[in-house]
Amino acid sequence: MEYVSAMKKPGVPIRPEAPAPQYPIESVDNALKILLLLAERSELRLTDVAEYLGVATSTAHRLLAMLQYRGFMRQDPRTRAYRAGTALTGVAFSILRRFDVHETLHPFLVALNTEFAETVHLALLDGAAVQFLDAVESPQATRVSSRVGNSMPANCTSSGKAMLAGCSDEELRRIYPEEELGGLTPNSIRLRSALERELQQVRRRGYAVSREESENGVCSVAVAYPPGQAPMRLAMNVAVPVHRMNKDLVGRLATALKAAVAESAPLLH
Repeated sequence: MEYVSAMKKPGVPIRPEAPAPQYPIESVDNALKILLLLAERSELRLTDVAEYLGVATSTAHRLLAMLQYRGFMRQDPRTRAYRAGTALTGVAFSILRRFDVHETLHPFLVALNTEFAETVHLALLDGAAVQFLDAVESPQATRVSSRVGNSMPANCTSSGKAMLAGCSDEELRRIYPEEELGGLTPNSIRLRSALERELQQVRRRGYAVSREESENGVCSVAVAYPPGQAPMRLAMNVAVPVHRMNKDLVGRLATALKAAVAESAPLLH
């Protein structure tokens, strides 16, 4: 089934799954269209929503207010832009945990864990954040703990950078409309321009590295599934205590992760 771009054809639902109902409820339809628009944009502004729906800004504001009330949208107090709320990402996360993605890819995490005896994660890109879907912890006494269920800034993690490298320049600017970025440690990338330079390197070598950028004492290597080869933006990473990470290990992890992604990608279709 062909995907329809809501930004190119305002008012047309994205990927309709059934015939139009006999008695449609316009307000419900408009609220759902707003949520579908988040598939195209990382943030929405009131005027954009009004134009997209073909309604007055007062109507668009009431719809956004109700979605915000139920937790499906949140508003940035500084920019006044609307983004996906915790209820929406929570529902998406719960559904993804029940998808075959977890069952299909878990054996590959186990294999990487067995080979390197380090913690392995499966991660999902959610706007400017990374959600950790699955993990197999290292059996060693000193290890990186599982981050399953946690959300972290994408620019601060190897998984996030690996997945962001698959975004176009336009997508990246939508995700990060401002030059300044949030960080977690002194090593975090805090400028969009610096992130763009880093992503160029990620694209060239095919993997991303985090050197104590998300947590002090933790390094990691990640490889993302190429766009179109997975039902959502996914990446695998291996996280290692900083004292065990070296150049040789980075190379071996990158090679093994690339092989795992290449082998598992056909199973996701």
